[in-house]
This record gives sequence, structure tokens and C-alpha cells, in this order.
Amino acid sequence: MISFSPVIIFSSFVSVLLLLAVIKIFHKLWWTPTRIQNLMALQGIRGPSYRLVHGNSREINSMRKEAMSRPKSLSHNIFPEVHPHIHSWTKTYGKTFLQWHGGKAQLVIMEPELCKEILNGAFPKPETKRFVKKLLGDGLTRSEGEKWAKMRKLANHAFHGESLRTMIPAMITSAETMLQRWTSHNGKEIEVFEEFRLYTSEVISRTAFGSSYIEGKQIFEMLIKMGFLTFKNAFNLRFPGLSKIYKTSDEIESDKLEKGIRDFIIEIVKKREEKAMRRQEDYFGSDFLGLLLKAYHDPNERQRISIDDLVDECKAFYFAGQETSTSLLAWTVFLLSLHTDWQEEARNEVLQLFGKQTPNPDGFSKLKTMSMIINESLRLYPPVLAVERRVEKEVRLGNLVIPANVELHISSLALHHEPQFWGQDVQLFKPERFSEGVAKATGNNIVAFLPFGMGPRTCVGFNFATVEVKIALSMILQHYSFTLSPGYVHSPFHFLTLRPQHGVQVMLQTL
Repeated sequence: MISFSPVIIFSSFVSVLLLLAVIKIFHKLWWTPTRIQNLMALQGIRGPSYRLVHGNSREINSMRKEAMSRPKSLSHNIFPEVHPHIHSWTKTYGKTFLQWHGGKAQLVIMEPELCKEILNGAFPKPETKRFVKKLLGDGLTRSEGEKWAKMRKLANHAFHGESLRTMIPAMITSAETMLQRWTSHNGKEIEVFEEFRLYTSEVISRTAFGSSYIEGKQIFEMLIKMGFLTFKNAFNLRFPGLSKIYKTSDEIESDKLEKGIRDFIIEIVKKREEKAMRRQEDYFGSDFLGLLLKAYHDPNERQRISIDDLVDECKAFYFAGQETSTSLLAWTVFLLSLHTDWQEEARNEVLQLFGKQTPNPDGFSKLKTMSMIINESLRLYPPVLAVERRVEKEVRLGNLVIPANVELHISSLALHHEPQFWGQDVQLFKPERFSEGVAKATGNNIVAFLPFGMGPRTCVGFNFATVEVKIALSMILQHYSFTLSPGYVHSPFHFLTLRPQHGVQVMLQTL
């Protein structure tokens, strides 16, 4: 009878595991990408060649760094600068091409009919990357199915209709606080991007969480740090499975930040719960946090949300609500500083409606000129530069057959700067494009304008952000005129949202 020593058995077992791991890695990093690339090539879809492990990430990083290093003119033609890889590869391979983020296939699509089909709700969000998951969690912005429907219903209730209207006084108070800081800058330069970051943070704290910016300050500061780590690691790839064995310093720091953010949110939650208990009634408040707490304590198990859901929703709104509105305000003030004729038109409209009095809620829907300006700002400088979805199983899209595990990437920035939709003056600031609404402006090509997405997953905070921006702009225009400072350096760049890299400096003059 043949017997085997434990050492031989263990060695054989380890050898089998290593062989299986090698086969799995080979399949993921070579076999699958090669198969997808060949399948798409047979349908006429090409793109930059797949590189083992890295895909096209190194090329993309290199092209972005080169674009950022070039001197820039004061032009709104930012597509080649912000997304040079998409701009270049669209010219080489056409409006639908295949690119690679590591071993992940990304089908970049700018054909209008295909975009409509993608955004109709049939395709789920892509798998959340590790740093993004720590930043935004698994809430409304990333979830799917029944959980998404439950969280969407809550958010719709919080940020629409009468609920939104009740937030306006807090927004006005936050704008007044900001303008009070500006009184010492009359005739001087002021950097408005940071000012708007403080304003939007204050608005979120007051309207959604019933607190001041001071109380949420540490959460915002940690989210900013987490946002930087997410941006820094966006194109950094790790060998499959390595992160389970060894963590980088960025991963260790992000773990600490994630825990710190969670602890602070839990503390805010406990304070609200204690306040409700002292009142000896089921009262959590009518703001966003209050609605989340009611859902967390809901006696109906099907309607109830978990504490993780609650924390994730708070994180996502703290971060996303601040980032998009800050970006929109900064670029709109930049454009009005550059195009003072439109600044004067917007001011006249505000003064006709409100005079020098505090804006009233009924007037915001009547700000037609301002709405045109905001839409044109969103077109030229959209805060969110792309919409992404994924293919779960092989599917037909138009005339194409898309294999499973391919991500679908729609470049909002490219569509917003496409002459086919907007004409040869596409790079000019012309708010009058929107004088008869978005549909007319796009020639009914609704996918040509995607600042907040489209379809069932349109950004739930769109109305909230629009009102917040209109309040700030109205009150600024009532009190100040402004021109672009000679110290301004035009350098739009993609940092999670589209940001002015060096801020926006303007010269203030009291009216």
C-alpha cells in the first residue's frame, strides 16, 4: 500500500491552488480581453490595443498629464484638454470605440440612438471601484433593484415639491452668510470656488441635516481627503487579489477616513434620535436626515432601511451635493465675469423680479434669462463628465451584440461639445440657445444635453441644485458686479467633477 507524507499532500494541494490561481488570472487578464476585443472587431468596433494588466490606463494617464502641462488659452473648447484620450480616439476609431481600464472593457459610445437605448433604465450601474465605494458607499447613486427603488422614493420626497420649498429660507440664510464675508472684498480680488464650497456645504448641513457647517465640518474635510485619494487612484491598477494580502498607504488611510466619516454620521444620528425621544413622540424632523431616520425605524420590515443604508445616503449627499453645485456656481460666475453683457441682463432680470429685497420662492421659476445662462454653463462645463452603465449578460444594442462584463461609457462632455448637435459655434457662450427650452436647443436630440443624466436615474438632486444656484446668483447680482481677475489661470480639469484647477478669481465691485 502506497502512503503519502503530509508534506507531499500539502505541497500538492498548494500546487493545485497556485495552478488554479494562475489559470484564473490568465483567463481574466488575457483570454477574456482578447475574446471581447475580437468579438467587437468582427462588428467593426475597434480601439487602442489592449495591454496586459494595464489595458490603456497608462496611455490615458500620459495623455492627460501632457494635456494638463500645455499652456491654455481662455477658450471654452475644453474637450481636448480634459479628456484628450476620448477626443483623440474618437477621431481615430469613430464615435463608438473600445478602450480598456486594466482588464475591464469599456465601450465608449456617442451615437445618439445608442445613448438613448442605454439610458432608458435597462442597464445597471457598473461595479463600484474600491475607493469610490468608500467615498459614496452603496446608496442611491450606486444601488440597483428594490433597494434603489426604496431609496429613490425617499430622496424624491426630500428634494421635490413642498419639501424643497421649505429648504429655501435655509439656502437664503447660507447665501447671506457668504455675502457677509464678501463685504471686505469690495474693489478687491476674491477666489469664489472656495467661497461656493463653503456656501454649498452650509446649505447641505442646514437643509438636509438640520445643523450648521461647523457641526458637519469634520465630515466635509474627511470627504475632501477621501475624494483626493479616489482621484489619485482612479487609474492605478492592482494585481487581482493583491489588495487582500497587502494594502497601500492610500488604502490604509481611506479605511481610517471611511470609519471616521461613519462615526461622525452615527453621532449626528444619535443626537437626532435623542432629541426625538425627549419630545416623547415619533418626531425625527422633515429634512433628509429625518426621513432617513423614519425609514430606519419603520415598523414595516419591507420599508425599513439599515444603518449602513442610512450612513451611505448621508455620505453620498454630503459629497455629491457639495461637489456638483460648487462646480456649477464657479463656472457660471466665471462665464458671467467673462461675458459681462449677459451678467447685466441677468442682473436686470433679478432686480425686476426682486428689487434689492430678499428673493422669494415664487420668483425663481420666472428667472428665464438666468435659467438660460445656467443651462449654457452646464453645457460648456458639465460637473459630471460621463454616464456609465454595464452589460450583465450578452445583449443587442442597436446593431451590435455586446458581450457580458463590458462597461458602457457615454461622454457627456463630448456630446455637449459636438457640432453635429450645437452647430459650428459650439465652443461659444450663447445662452440664447436655450431661449425656447432644452428640447429646442438640442433639436430634440435629448442625449446631447446630459448634465444630470437622463431617464429613471436622472440625478435626484437636480432641482435642489438648481434652486440653490439661483438663490446664490440672484443675491450676488443684487449686490455686486464682477469681472475676471488678471490673476485667473484657465485650467479646467477632471477631479471627480469638472473643477477649475487654480480656482476662479474675480474682481468685486459693490453696486
